[in-house]
Amino acid sequence: MKKILTIGLLVLLLISGMVSLAHDDVFRIAALMPSATNDLAFSQSMYDALVAIQAELGEEAFEFTIQDSTYIVDDAAVALRDWAASGEYQLVIAHGSQYGPIVEELAAEFSDVSFAWGTRQDTFGMDNVYSYAAASDEGGYFNGVLAAHLTETGVVGLVGPIEVGDGKLYADGFANGVASVDEDIEVNIVFIGSFSDVPLATEAAETHIANGADILTGTAQMVVGPIAVAVANDVLWFGSDASQDELSEDIGVAFQIYKWEVLLLDMIANIKDGILGGEYYKLTLANEGLVMEYDKDFEASEELIAIADATIAGIVSGDIVPIPEMMEEE
Repeated sequence: MKKILTIGLLVLLLISGMVSLAHDDVFRIAALMPSATNDLAFSQSMYDALVAIQAELGEEAFEFTIQDSTYIVDDAAVALRDWAASGEYQLVIAHGSQYGPIVEELAAEFSDVSFAWGTRQDTFGMDNVYSYAAASDEGGYFNGVLAAHLTETGVVGLVGPIEVGDGKLYADGFANGVASVDEDIEVNIVFIGSFSDVPLATEAAETHIANGADILTGTAQMVVGPIAVAVANDVLWFGSDASQDELSEDIGVAFQIYKWEVLLLDMIANIKDGILGGEYYKLTLANEGLVMEYDKDFEASEELIAIADATIAGIVSGDIVPIPEMMEEE
């Protein structure tokens, strides 16, 4: 009887070990986002990236958990701590610059867990923190060049969130893109001081229209308001972060798409090799982390397409610098 029990126990242990090994073969990510995964902007860009990674690696090798619409920082802190303490996730992502202080605190406490956050260039000097950003000035410049060629009133309007990070970069790049074509075109920029205040963003867009703008653009999840204003007033729309084709109807022109999977796949490979952090990543047109897409209903002339292609080629080669003063600072 003892022999039977011993063999049975051995079988159970072997089965348990096989389950454990299977569990270890799955890479798991937990990601926190400030807005909905279908916001057609910042949060959706990360969600789309995780879906793309799962499609590439397979569900048997990659899983992810998401908590979206967590714009209250205290609520975010609870979720991030629970994930880090669980030991279930190899990478915990805080997708929003407002979460930086939480990541810094938790990374010090859970040194065996990898964290990633953006969009900022700061790993806090910790070897288990990755940081990331998007060179949104590149797509902003591209959109600005096209906007300058398409405006008929000579006035364009931009609705931005908070004057930091990729929102600020996009605005500066867009303004410089317009100016590279015609410095006399008026670029009106309004930062509403919020990523999510749709009514305030809508009001800002309406003010741009009242001031003669026949083209609108903007970033962050609150752009659903300005897009609706653009559709209602039949003015052109340029977007960023994710495709807004489904909302912009026939007034959309071009969108800068964030492909976070480009950098996340590298992070995953690093973590598997024991490199838990300490690196900064940036999406660019050159590394194809940024992709420019036209609205499906936009019909561009051959001349405009040639200008667009030349702009992308210039940015990738370095012949065009969307924000020259940034190079001077470096």
